Amino acid sequence: MAPTVRRIARAAAVGSWIVAKRPSSKRKNTRGLSGNPAKRAVARTDASPTAGPVTVGDWIGAARLRTLPLAVSPVVIGTGAALIVSDVFHWVIALACLVVAVSLQIGVNFANDYSDGIRGTDAHRVGPARLTASGRVKPRSVLVAAFVFFGIAALAGLAITIRTQQWWFIALGLVCIVAAWFYTGGKRPYGYNALGEVFVFIFFGLVATLGTTWVQALALPQEAWFGAVGAGLLACAVLLANNLRDIDQDRRVGKRTLSVLIGRRATQILYTVFVLLAFATSWYLALFYPIAWLASLALLAGGPAILIVWTYRQPRELVTALALTSLTSLGYAGFLFWAFY
Repeated sequence: MAPTVRRIARAAAVGSWIVAKRPSSKRKNTRGLSGNPAKRAVARTDASPTAGPVTVGDWIGAARLRTLPLAVSPVVIGTGAALIVSDVFHWVIALACLVVAVSLQIGVNFANDYSDGIRGTDAHRVGPARLTASGRVKPRSVLVAAFVFFGIAALAGLAITIRTQQWWFIALGLVCIVAAWFYTGGKRPYGYNALGEVFVFIFFGLVATLGTTWVQALALPQEAWFGAVGAGLLACAVLLANNLRDIDQDRRVGKRTLSVLIGRRATQILYTVFVLLAFATSWYLALFYPIAWLASLALLAGGPAILIVWTYRQPRELVTALALTSLTSLGYAGFLFWAFY
């Protein structure tokens, strides 16, 4: 009887070991998940009871309306600078320039949503949820939305080119769209290699402002250059606030933004320098256009933004700083337009 008891005991022990090693039910579903980060997000989101159908509000949120003043500001400044040279207000061309700038901004935002989503960069982001990363929208749909707005910008730009006969603007427009895509798209996006601020300063500062002035006046007065620098610096400040908010997760996923490279304290300093330098250009212009002193009133939004950047405790607080800096840019542009007009 003893050997039989021992055999039964041994079989029970082996059975217990097999049960202990059996995969849990939570792991069974993982075999069907795709290696695509966006599709992994879909699987996670579908299991969430809070996931619902995508609404128009979700798409509007993905367009990131709080960043749109950065597209409006250079057009406002550039139009004001054009009025210094030309007595005629070319409002149709100015409106077309606005369509180009805003459409490019929205296109960039959707392109970033798509590219960051499929890379997995936005999987654990702090700010508002993105369409692609949340898995609620197919990545292809977000990509189509990006190119729709790029197309709108291209059509408006073509209309400006035909009206002004400045045919070299077609090449400039193509460069703008390509630069917008490769900010976070492609195999080696420059936004992942600390060059985002360079892109923003050039295209949302210099190109947008000076281009607006040129197509209306066929000249580039120094006022346009100073205004372009100011608009570009404030746009860079918005990007710094955004990247400061995301610094921890960007570091984890290997996104080498300027903030990741220089660190939190240096980013706070650089943000403050960019904002103050932008207003320094308006103070210089105020020596010749006294109304430009009123641009300092935009610091009513910019000052609290600087304070938040230096004193925030939770990264989410920087969303407010980002929005305030964007509004600062719009106020700054409005007062410069008034000064030039």
